[in-house]
Amino acid sequence: MLTLVHLVVSLGMLVIVPLGLSLVKIDGGTTVRRWWPVAAVPGVISLWLGRGPLSITLASIYLVGTLVLALLAANDLISRKRLRAREIALYTALATPAIAALALVAERSSYKLFGFSLTVLSLTVAHFHFAGFAAALVACLVVESTSAKTATAAAISVPLGTGIVLLGFFLGDPVELAGAVVLTAGMWLVGWTMWRRSRAAERSTKVLLILSAGTLMVTMLLALSWALGHVVATPYLPLRWMVATHGVANALGFALCGLLAWRRLKEWDEARRPA
Repeated sequence: MLTLVHLVVSLGMLVIVPLGLSLVKIDGGTTVRRWWPVAAVPGVISLWLGRGPLSITLASIYLVGTLVLALLAANDLISRKRLRAREIALYTALATPAIAALALVAERSSYKLFGFSLTVLSLTVAHFHFAGFAAALVACLVVESTSAKTATAAAISVPLGTGIVLLGFFLGDPVELAGAVVLTAGMWLVGWTMWRRSRAAERSTKVLLILSAGTLMVTMLLALSWALGHVVATPYLPLRWMVATHGVANALGFALCGLLAWRRLKEWDEARRPA
């Protein structure tokens, strides 16, 4: 199972984060994206080494890179002096990789951070690259593309749900369930907006948007069943199968396809602008 988790995290570090950065405008974002492999490659290598001083050092390099992303968010907030739905989603996207990186450093150190097992810490690394960075960044792109109230609601509820899920790690399963409900609602609103956006897109972009939106409908049901099953006696998939279904589908079907679709949409919009 951990091999699959590491593959998913490697995709997040090497592809999802820089691809996402290329789709949003923020001071310093282009520079950070250009230098991102300097942090991401050591982070990926640390995943595949045994726990010890070398993997801790490499994971720490990645942590520094993610803290730079968080600094971009802080700098942008200070310069804008306002916090709208777009900024809430964008800043969440830029901050959550640092949570993932902190969990990675702890896991590589064999340190049970806040009492969590090493397996939970490994899953936290994956969770905050996708349910954190990718989900919030797509929500940011969604609210940039339309003034519809559903998009605004998505850009607020996705970060809110992510935050409540994080609190649930410390406060217990009922809080995590509440977070899963809010996050699911936000992600379904994201999917709805993407589906509507697909109707005016060219064929390959339409396929990517529909695949990304459709993936969310299934994977978030799995997330709800998992959270609910830990509060009341309802069936849910074992952890291994959650990684193989919910985790992999979100990484490939939602995050990768979704970001590729938005890149094509932005390229199309730029090509239509008058010279």
